[in-house]
Amino acid sequence: MADPRFFTAAGPFSLKELAEICDAEIGGDADPAMTFAGVAPLDRAGPAEVSFLDNKRYIEQFRVSTAGACIVAPKHAQQAPTDMALLISANPYRAYALVAQAFYPAPPQRPGRHPSAVVDPSARIGEGTEIGPGVVIGAGAEIGEDCRIGANAVICEGVVVGAATQIGPNVTLSYCMVGRNCQIHAGASIGNRGFGFTLDPEGYLDVPQLGRVIIEDGVEVGANSTIDRGAGPDTVIGAGSKIDNLVQIGHNVSLGRGCVLVGLSGVAGSAKLEDYVLVGAQAGIGGHITIGKGAQLAGRSAVIRDVPPGMAMAGVPAMPIKDFFRLCAIWRRQVKARGKSNE
Repeated sequence: MADPRFFTAAGPFSLKELAEICDAEIGGDADPAMTFAGVAPLDRAGPAEVSFLDNKRYIEQFRVSTAGACIVAPKHAQQAPTDMALLISANPYRAYALVAQAFYPAPPQRPGRHPSAVVDPSARIGEGTEIGPGVVIGAGAEIGEDCRIGANAVICEGVVVGAATQIGPNVTLSYCMVGRNCQIHAGASIGNRGFGFTLDPEGYLDVPQLGRVIIEDGVEVGANSTIDRGAGPDTVIGAGSKIDNLVQIGHNVSLGRGCVLVGLSGVAGSAKLEDYVLVGAQAGIGGHITIGKGAQLAGRSAVIRDVPPGMAMAGVPAMPIKDFFRLCAIWRRQVKARGKSNE
């Protein structure tokens, strides 16, 4: 069960209630009235807890688990312990997410302003918004209803934040417009000047960065990630995109809807990612190139040219993933042959 110092459990919930929450079917002759107090992994769950199985690697843990109930796909139901209640779902991981959300909902808003916050009189603050200690909100900023702004966050002048958006501690927002229902985690910096300069005989000359960052609705930005404002056109992050921790997005970048960027990845200036592009950990995308809709970039890949829609890429430089694995096979054979020749 989650540590009660950090997570407050709701419930208990009956098996019937859980089945309704996650749109699952109760398996076998399990009692719909039996109740559960929380969720836990297969190898740690006890009789009062719910677990899930979504990966065949954990079949053995499932077979010996002491969880009181488990969310499982129909094909694995027959391998459950005899005393385990089952919630049968075609998508166990999604069902588990819904159950876990029910047991551990987000903490309630605490509307109001901490006495140490500094809010410019011209800033507009929506009803129900929580402003934490040490927060600074600049002139002309607009904060929507039911937002949460964590300790020591800085929202610079003119910034707009949509309703129900969560701003973590030590976040800095400048030159940006943030949509509704976004999550911006601790330490993120959005709207800093883009990395634009020209080489002059006397040294580097900065180019003014006169654009903004536009973050559409439902975007998540991970801890300590950075998104630079545009040089003239805006940097745009499409609705529903998920940006992990420690991601760098350069000026003028455009992300489509539902893109996913995993930790330590980076996107250079003026690159365009169309809808639903997936970028693996530590992958790098060069400037002024286009990644087509639904393309997938493997971790640590280095993309230096346009990628067609739906293409999976890997390697340095990035190439179609099938070509990359063929090369790996060739290299292994060459290394093996060389090893034999040196014997």
